[in-house]
Amino acid sequence: MRSLKEWLKNKREESGYTQESLSIKLGIAKTTYASYEQGHRNPSVYSAKKIAKELGFDWTIFFEDVVHNSYAKED
Repeated sequence: MRSLKEWLKNKREESGYTQESLSIKLGIAKTTYASYEQGHRNPSVYSAKKIAKELGFDWTIFFEDVVHNSYAKED
């Protein structure tokens, strides 16, 4: 089973973004976005919604263990 951070990186890459291009699109620092992918921190609700909308998934994945597991099993 893949971790959320691996899953997030794959979703970003499948959408054709680099960390830098996505962070610019979202209006956040590249280092901030990178810290989400690396699992060092979780985004705020506001940022989670922006990321999820851009990459096409439910923003609650960042906050719910049950959702983490279900998304990890999909891939």
